[in-house]
Amino acid sequence: MKRGLFIVIEGIDGAGKTTQAELLRAHLEAKGRRVVRTAEPTSFPSGVELRAALGGKIKKTECQMAAMFVLDRIAHNTHPTEGIEAILNKGYDIICDRYYYSTLAYQGQSTSYEWVKAMNLSCPEIRKPDICIYLDLTPAQSLERITKGRDSVEIYENEETLSRVRNAFFKVFEDIGDGENIAIIDAYRNIEEISSDICAEIDVIIDK
Repeated sequence: MKRGLFIVIEGIDGAGKTTQAELLRAHLEAKGRRVVRTAEPTSFPSGVELRAALGGKIKKTECQMAAMFVLDRIAHNTHPTEGIEAILNKGYDIICDRYYYSTLAYQGQSTSYEWVKAMNLSCPEIRKPDICIYLDLTPAQSLERITKGRDSVEIYENEETLSRVRNAFFKVFEDIGDGENIAIIDAYRNIEEISSDICAEIDVIIDK
């Protein structure tokens, strides 16, 4: 059985990751492929605790947060039935909302970047994606989107932090880009145009 594709979608909050992941799923399924959508933090116990920390419900240091992301990512990769490896080996494609690029961009700027990078990229149980799709959006537009219809925001959701994180993402891509397949997609446009560009990037991999 042919192994599935591991696709990661990244971007600062509000960039449209959920919408584009669903459109990509439909595109792949129309081509006869089987698809699983997943996200980080996960729904595993490690991810539940991490979400509580992100929501400010429990206090963690930046080093603790970085380590929690790695622990959750290892669980995400290695779970015997619901993990990334298990799903790919069954021939399913995976579309994952956030991965280690986010950890490098967020925790990598508030603690030791090299330490965070080593934990993620040197860990034998953390798989490298076939492609990372980065949806680029300005911090101002991000905030406009994420505050609509919500009565609370996560601890990282303010314009100054979003600006730093967006810059950090590009520094991460510059640093690790030689060993990664990263496609930066302009997310200022309408949904259909963005989806078309994403699908074109994925079709290149499928057609190889």
